[in-house]
Amino acid sequence: MTDAPISTRRRINITTDLPHQTEYTLALNGRYSHIAFDEVRAPLNKGKWRSDVFKRDANLPMDLEVGTGNGTHFAHYAQKNPQRMVVGLELKYKPLIQTIRRADNAGCTNAAVARFHAFNLAELFEPGEIDNVFIHFPDPWTSPKKPKNRFVQKLNLDLLFELQKPGSIIEFKTDSLVYFEWAMEEIQQSKYTILFETKDLHNSPIKAENFETAFEKIFLREGIKINFVRLQKPHQ
Repeated sequence: MTDAPISTRRRINITTDLPHQTEYTLALNGRYSHIAFDEVRAPLNKGKWRSDVFKRDANLPMDLEVGTGNGTHFAHYAQKNPQRMVVGLELKYKPLIQTIRRADNAGCTNAAVARFHAFNLAELFEPGEIDNVFIHFPDPWTSPKKPKNRFVQKLNLDLLFELQKPGSIIEFKTDSLVYFEWAMEEIQQSKYTILFETKDLHNSPIKAENFETAFEKIFLREGIKINFVRLQKPHQ
């Protein structure tokens, strides 16, 4: 696979070029540099996450969380699934470090994070390198001119389809009904199979298996229903 076309590639600032370093940028390239990667170092792991970062068997599953927030789900998932590796993406420095710190403090040796734009995943992973993908409460970009910024769209679904192994799943949760309905139209144009879909996750058959993120708890207190869909890349 080639890198994303210039027209679709998203640019972000370079951490080491920032005029003022914070405790979080320093932690990214200091204390946690072996498990937290900035936008320059992260692509060097392409095709080598299992061997170089996690130092684990090439056949073990490696999952991806797009937009970790403060890392409550990320750390919970890593701790609950020690035989799976998990890479988290987050652009904002504070939640990025909160995420990896939370996992590290929990004793997880199967977790790593990267500060990288999710639209540029082809620069981070080889085809077939990742397994399951979690997308929890991404920015809904609800203003009329902003849908192109939504991560769950056919462009990125096509990319994920190439990067995931057959049989892998995608889980997408959002409080935004506007985003969810728009995303479902995009999903229906993709190659994925829809395994489960609901506009009220907490009154659905899979409520018991759901982990409530920090954002999710806030939305529930406000009486907002959670939209959820689980997709699967078909087996060979």
